[in-house]
Amino acid sequence: MASRDSASWERRDRRSMAASTLWFSLLLAAASAGRATALWPWPQYIKTSDWSYTIVPHTFQFQYHKSSAAQVGCSVLDEAFQRYRDLLFGSVTLHFRHRVEKWHISEKNSLVVLVVTPGCDQLPSLESVENYTLTINDEQCFLLSETVWGALRGLETFSQLIWKSPEGTFYINRTEIEDFPRFPHRGLLLDTSRHYLPLASILDTLDVMAYNKFNVFHWHLVDDSSFPYESFTFPDLTKKGSYNPSTHIYTARDVKEVIEYARLRGIRVLAEFDTPGHTQSWGPGVPGLLTPCYSGSQPSGTFGPVNPTLNYTYEFMSTFFSEISSVFPDFYLHLGGDEVDFTCWKSNPDIQNFMKQKGFGKDFKKLESFYIQTLLGIVSGYGKGYVVWQEVFDNKVKVRPDTIIQVWREEIPVKYMKEMELVTLAGFRALLSAPWYLNHITYGPDWKEVYMVEPLAFEGASRELSLLTQEEAGGWAPGGREDDPRRGPHWEGGRGLSLLVSPQAPLSRRLW
Repeated sequence: MASRDSASWERRDRRSMAASTLWFSLLLAAASAGRATALWPWPQYIKTSDWSYTIVPHTFQFQYHKSSAAQVGCSVLDEAFQRYRDLLFGSVTLHFRHRVEKWHISEKNSLVVLVVTPGCDQLPSLESVENYTLTINDEQCFLLSETVWGALRGLETFSQLIWKSPEGTFYINRTEIEDFPRFPHRGLLLDTSRHYLPLASILDTLDVMAYNKFNVFHWHLVDDSSFPYESFTFPDLTKKGSYNPSTHIYTARDVKEVIEYARLRGIRVLAEFDTPGHTQSWGPGVPGLLTPCYSGSQPSGTFGPVNPTLNYTYEFMSTFFSEISSVFPDFYLHLGGDEVDFTCWKSNPDIQNFMKQKGFGKDFKKLESFYIQTLLGIVSGYGKGYVVWQEVFDNKVKVRPDTIIQVWREEIPVKYMKEMELVTLAGFRALLSAPWYLNHITYGPDWKEVYMVEPLAFEGASRELSLLTQEEAGGWAPGGREDDPRRGPHWEGGRGLSLLVSPQAPLSRRLW
C-alpha cells in the first residue's frame, strides 16, 4: 500500500508538470494571434479594448463576493482558484479574502466571483447551467455566474485573458464578456479497453477538456479486447478479462479519482458498458454468458455475443448494472448496442429454437431488440437514463422517449446528417459523433475538417433544436481493430494525448 501511495504522489507531480506545460503551450499558441482576442473557444459576446491593467502575482487573489452562494469551503471553486493561480503564476500560497477592497485603477489585485445558486458539493449534469459574465474595467474585475459550473468556464476565460510582456509583467485588458455554450453536452470519448491508458493520462485528458470547455468524459471502459474495470461483484471479469490484472486495470480507487477529478472541472463521467456485442473479454470471467458458436451440428469452440435466451444472462446483467449504477453517479449510462454480429446466433440450435418460440422467424434484429429492451428495463429500474448507439434506433428497438441516440456511422445506413434528421423526427435526443473521430489523423491541416462540420446542417434542425443538445468527439485507440497488427495492450499516454489536443481545440470552438 505504501509503494502505491508513493507512486500516486509521483504520478500527480508528473501530471501537474505535464498539464502545466501543455496549458502554457496552448495559451502561447493562442496568444500569437493577439491578446484579448486569443480566447478559445470564442465567447458569444465580447467587447475589449487596448486599455490594460497590471496584475502582480504575489498580491493577486481570487475572492468570493460577500453575496455569493459559494464561499470559502466550496470544493469546486477553492480548488479551481488554486489551480488557475498555479497555472498562471506558479505555486504561490493563496489567501482567500471575504471582503472586496478598492484597488489602484491601473492594477487589478483580485477577481471577485459571485455565484447565484448553491451547488458546490453537487455533480454536473446535462441540465447544468454554464452561463457567465466577465467584466474587467476601471471599477471592477468581476465574474458572475448562475452556478459553479459557469464560474469554472468563466475562470478558464479569465485565465486566457492574462498576458505577459517581454519584460515579465502580467496584464489584462479592459473586457466585457457574456458567454454561454451552444450545446449542453460537449463530450470526448476515450477508449481504454483496446489500448490501456494509465490513470495519469486520463487525468491529463480531463485537464485538456477543461481548457477547451468540454464537459462530458465518455469513458469507453471495456470492449472485446480487454475488461480493465475492476468489478467488486464479479472480480473474475477483471482477473480473466484484462490484459494484466496486476497492472492494466482501473481499481475502485482509480474510478473514484477520475469521477472527482472530472467533477472539480465541471465534467461529467459517462461510463459505457457495451452489450450484447463487443463482449469477448467478458466471457472468460462469466462462463455461460456468451453464445457458443456452432460449425454444422457441433460447437466450434468459439463464442459470439451475449446469449439473449437465458434467464441467467439477465440475472447477471441485473446484478452487474446494480454495481455500475452505484459506482458511476451520473444519471446516464451508455449501454452500447452497436455492431452486433448475428452469425454466431444463427449457428446456434438453442438460439434457433428460442426464435421459433418467440415468433421471431429468422429476423435476428427482433432477438437483438428483445435483449436490448430487457436490459433497458433493468437499467431503468435503478433510476438511470441511458445512451445507446444508433443501431438500436435503426433496428427499431422500443426505447423510452428520453433515450439519447448517438449517431456514429458516417454513411451507413444513411449519411449521418440524414440519420440526425430521422432520430430527431422520431422525438429522440441526438448525440452526434460521426464526423469527429479524432484518432483519424492524417498529414496536413486536420483541424479544418473538424471545424467545418456544422452540427445543425440537416433538414428540420431548427424545428428540432431542443433535441440537438449533444455533440461528441471520439478518441478511439489507434490500431484498435482486432485484425490490426499494430494493436497492443498499451496506448502510450503522451502520444495519445497529443493525438487528441490538436483536433479537440477547433471542435471546442464549434460546440461552445
